[in-house]
Order: sequence, then C-alpha cells, then structure tokens
Amino acid sequence: MKKMTQLFLGILCCFMLSGCVVQVEDGQVGVKNDFGHIRDEVLNAGWHFFVPAVTQIELWNVKLQELKEMAYVPSSEGLISQLDISIMYLVPADKASFVRKSIGPYYVSVVLEPYVREAIRNVASGYAVKALYSEAGRKDIGKNILDFLKGKLDSKGIIIQDVLLRDVKLPPSFSQSIELKLKAEQEALQKEFELQKAKKDAEIEVAKAEGVAKANQIIGDSLKSNDSYLKYLWIRGLKDTKNQVIYVPTETGLPILEASRNQSK
Repeated sequence: MKKMTQLFLGILCCFMLSGCVVQVEDGQVGVKNDFGHIRDEVLNAGWHFFVPAVTQIELWNVKLQELKEMAYVPSSEGLISQLDISIMYLVPADKASFVRKSIGPYYVSVVLEPYVREAIRNVASGYAVKALYSEAGRKDIGKNILDFLKGKLDSKGIIIQDVLLRDVKLPPSFSQSIELKLKAEQEALQKEFELQKAKKDAEIEVAKAEGVAKANQIIGDSLKSNDSYLKYLWIRGLKDTKNQVIYVPTETGLPILEASRNQSK
C-alpha cells in the first residue's frame, strides 16, 4: 500500500513538472481551449489533468474586482472638475467561457474601460458643479453611471455591482466661492449671536431697573403711609454712630436728631 502511494505521488509530480496538471483555486475557474475551441463548461476549484498538446486551460478570476478611473469632467456651466471613480465588477463563473469567446481575456481594456469613460462623459458632464459638491448629487451621479454600465455590460457577461465616487476635485474658482460663502455664513452666525446676546443683556438691565424702581416705589409708599420705617432707620443709625445724640421729641412722634462729635481734650 505504501509503495502504491509513493508511485501515485511520483506520477503526480511528473504530471505537474511536465505541465499536465493545473490547480484551480477558490475564486477562479478554468476555461478549456481544445484545438482552438472554447468549451462552454468551466473547471471549478481543484486539480485538473490535461494534455498540453491538445488542451490549454486559462485561469479566470471570478471574484469581485475594482477598476479605478480618473477623469476630467466638464460641468453644465463649462467648469472642469476631476472625478476619481471606483467600478466594482465581476465576471460570474457561468459567464467566463461566454466572455472568453465573445470578447477575449483582455475584456477590461477592450470593453469595460471604454464604457466606463463613456458613462462618465455622458452622465457626469450634464450636472452642475454644485451637484458634484453635494452628497445627494454624488449619489445620483453614481446611480446613473451604474444604470448606464449595467445596460451596456450585463448582456456581455460583465456584472457591475457598484459605482463609487472616491474623490471630487472642484474647480479652483468654485472652491474659493464655497470658502467665501462658508466664511460669510460663519460671520452672519457670529453677528446673530452677538445680537441675541446684546438683546439678552438689555433685557437683564431693564429687569434690574424695573426691580429698583419697584423697590423705590414700595419705600416711598411706606414713608407716606407709615412712619415706622423711618423710626427703624433712626434706631439703626443710633447703633452704628459714634457721635453724641440729643433726642428732642416732636408732635408727630418723630425725633429731631442733633449730633455732635466728641472731641477729645
């Protein structure tokens, strides 16, 4: 049994060294070419034997891939903006042979890139610069490019899954106008804050003045109707003064105060 295993491994190594075995990994399929005829059936993941003189096997990536594209796009106002776009695409396993037959192994440069550039020119160039600046505008541009590419490439076996606007560089004149607008908005907000603060400070001063006026009115009314408050103030004055006080009674009951300062001899 051991000898049989060693013999099998030896034969396998010979096949591998001679180019008669190919390994198809996960995320790949093998497209077979027999005497120039592309087979519809693809080879799935695993080891596959073939005769090099008769068959050729191409390994095709069927995982999700990214195509990066940079383009200068004129806006509806005639201003030039730079767009950095990522196209997320794949060739499904069951379409690999079809794409190989109809387009060839270089389908990215032959079909995908030209259609992507056409989509950017036809779709993005119809928007105003402010649409490129806004998040809603970018999403709308990405969706329209995605719909355009799907309409062109789905029938060719290339599936576009998403379109992402990675970066947008606006024209210098428009960027400056945006900065000036933001600065003006900040200044307006600052002035509005200062105005609100001034109004609030004025309200506080008015409230203080009204409080003082009411207090004075209450004191005045008290003096007119009742002399108890004056007596109270007089008694407090006696407590705090260091002068000599002479009390002279009057008819109204209010004292006449005559104070003389003690002079030391």
